Amino acid sequence: MSKTFADLIAKVNECGTKKVAVAVAQDSAVLEAVKVAKDRKIADAILVGNESEIRSIASSLNIDLSGFEIINVEDVTEAAHTAVKLVHAGKADMYMKGLIDTKGFLKSVLDKEVGLRTGKPLSHVCVFDVEGIDHLLFLTDVAFIPYPTLEDKVHIINNTLEITKACGIENPKVAPLAAVEVVNPKMPVTVEAAELTKMNREGQITGCIVDGPLSLDLAIDAEAAKHKGATDRAIQGDADILLFPDIHAGNLVYKAMVHTAKVVNGNILTGTKAPVILTSRSDSVEVKVNSLALGAVVAEAMRRDN
Repeated sequence: MSKTFADLIAKVNECGTKKVAVAVAQDSAVLEAVKVAKDRKIADAILVGNESEIRSIASSLNIDLSGFEIINVEDVTEAAHTAVKLVHAGKADMYMKGLIDTKGFLKSVLDKEVGLRTGKPLSHVCVFDVEGIDHLLFLTDVAFIPYPTLEDKVHIINNTLEITKACGIENPKVAPLAAVEVVNPKMPVTVEAAELTKMNREGQITGCIVDGPLSLDLAIDAEAAKHKGATDRAIQGDADILLFPDIHAGNLVYKAMVHTAKVVNGNILTGTKAPVILTSRSDSVEVKVNSLALGAVVAEAMRRDN
């Protein structure tokens, strides 16, 4: 079971080097990330984009591209189409966003002919290794579905379970978060959280333990749970998956953790045929490398399941 990102890297080393296709690769942070990933034997990369710009940026960063395959496609939309087609055809294991806007990137992911759609809704998962917490935290959805319905939340849980399983975490604890830990009819997210808990108990959501609504402190702090007398809850500060009520709550917590706490994190888009690395332009090189490591672990799990 992976408890830290170091454990994830160790899993990558066990499953062998994967290959990532990068859409519109003429981006300095992305080139730095794929170079580090290659050096660490996490992933090799196929760089799709404007070759002259890719080589110019790499030269300015003293990155040797001799070990990378480069496919020259100057048009941004066509570059994304070419890159995702490589993954669709099995010539690469993962798909990564480069210097292309998110809308254009996702359009390629959802392409009916060469994209990576599965028929399931997509969702986004952030994996955090937080100092002071003895296991990985999986935050969802902080970047993709703005206002998830009850049905969306079921899909989000199931998508995230594929990631936790790949990381070796069996029967994870899922905390549908709210401002309070009791059902309040005037607060719809608490009602939905209770419904998710009921669905889990009745066998409609399997492979995990769902306990909600839960406030964030009860979900991640055992002492807080003890002080509040929450000894009858299935989750008492030991949640694995934090399910946010909407994108605002999730994104605010994500950015607060990244900018104020000592964390190691990586991000992945789920519900696709292959891992999709969708990081923010503001994410550091290390976050992009960690995301590639996470993607490699998930890609290996998908390979084994198939």
